Amino acid sequence: MTLRLQDKVAIVTGSTLGIGAAIARLFVQHGAKLVLNSHRDDVAASTIQQELGSENSLFVQADVAEQAIARFGKVDILINNAGMNVFADPLEMTQEQRQRCFSVDLDGAWNATRAVLPSMLQQGAGSIVNIASVHGHQIILGCFPYPVAKHALIGLTRSLGIEYAAHGIRVNSISPGLIMTEAIQSWLENCPDPDAERQRQEAILPCRRIGQPVEVAYTALFLASDEARFINATDILIDGGRSQLYHE
Repeated sequence: MTLRLQDKVAIVTGSTLGIGAAIARLFVQHGAKLVLNSHRDDVAASTIQQELGSENSLFVQADVAEQAIARFGKVDILINNAGMNVFADPLEMTQEQRQRCFSVDLDGAWNATRAVLPSMLQQGAGSIVNIASVHGHQIILGCFPYPVAKHALIGLTRSLGIEYAAHGIRVNSISPGLIMTEAIQSWLENCPDPDAERQRQEAILPCRRIGQPVEVAYTALFLASDEARFINATDILIDGGRSQLYHE
């Protein structure tokens, strides 16, 4: 197998579950040194640390870029995956809900990016991939303010990609649709009729199935690698074609 990230150092935020964990596993398989990140040092964090091994990975809760450089000497790749769903009625939404949504889904990505940029500028190379959402392209009723944050994240991607293109730094984003993460599995299990809801969700997808985290991970691998060296300031939708359909 060709190791597509050999000798690369990657930070993946929100990397103990779901899409982030799938990206972390795939990156290590392809030769990267991996810095795991989560705001919780819990069972999920311990499990993936043991799986990836201490030689190839480091778990960090804060000061991620600083600790990554201290351990591995550089940062080549940043995957801004950490995020959360915040859905509220616009007129009933609290200030705390709004702040939580934007601080995690937008500010978190910017803070991590700002932390790695000096090192990437110094080495004249770097790839940043933001995990946005289909919500950044199409509005789903009842999901405010989450789509606002994801639209902004795609805007951040495009703006920074242009800003630093001449310095060898690429900034792209991925917009997943419905992906079978632990959170989605839990949501389905708590529906009144889990099987019926899953079938309903699958029926509105052109491919008639829900996506898997590893399918997002492979796109992140491509964008992070030198194979995508002429791709910049771009967003890639991974939603089975759902966003192209004209129905609710």
